[in-house]
Amino acid sequence: MFVAQPILKDMKKVFLLISLFAALQGFAQETAKQVYESPKMKETIARHKVVAILPFVANITYKRPPKNFDESANKAEEASLGSSLQNEMYTYLLRKRSNYSVDFQDVDKTNALLKKAGIFDKLDEVTADSVAKVLGVDAVIKCNYSYQKTSSEGAAIAKTILFGGIGSKTASGLLVMQVKNGKDGELLWRFSKTMDETAFSSASQLMERMMRKISRNFPYEK
Repeated sequence: MFVAQPILKDMKKVFLLISLFAALQGFAQETAKQVYESPKMKETIARHKVVAILPFVANITYKRPPKNFDESANKAEEASLGSSLQNEMYTYLLRKRSNYSVDFQDVDKTNALLKKAGIFDKLDEVTADSVAKVLGVDAVIKCNYSYQKTSSEGAAIAKTILFGGIGSKTASGLLVMQVKNGKDGELLWRFSKTMDETAFSSASQLMERMMRKISRNFPYEK
């Protein structure tokens, strides 16, 4: 079927405008963040020397579940994502070690100690001070990343190719990061922010974006 070239150009312009509007909406949503600091935070973290990054709790849902949705496969994907984000956060913090006032425990050591204590998969049932005691650290970083897939990756990739990446969001998520004191389990700092994931996002790319948004508020930043 033949379509006149001017019509194709007009259609592309319309699609670009729609995609740009969607992208701007997504940007507006991403700018929303909330930060909590305990009145005791500064004096408490001044005594911290070693901090552990716990495995992320990742939750994946679908706006429209795929026809062949497999709950067990979804759980496996959540576990894999949680582990990847934990490793990527450690890599990021290690790479910028000179910017922080504390050392971060190797995540392989963290996970081995958690498994040895039988609490690796039960962190939501154990208090932060108990976890810190098992790990031998001064504080723990607990993170939740929940996101809802909003469109198929294939469609988003096609959109990225056609329109240069505009409006290629495939998921909308929420990051919640907390720092809890190892001595008493008290919440010292909490950060929450909406995040968007694109068709080509990897765990490393996502973590890079997360930490850039967090860096100005991160309590251990010198």
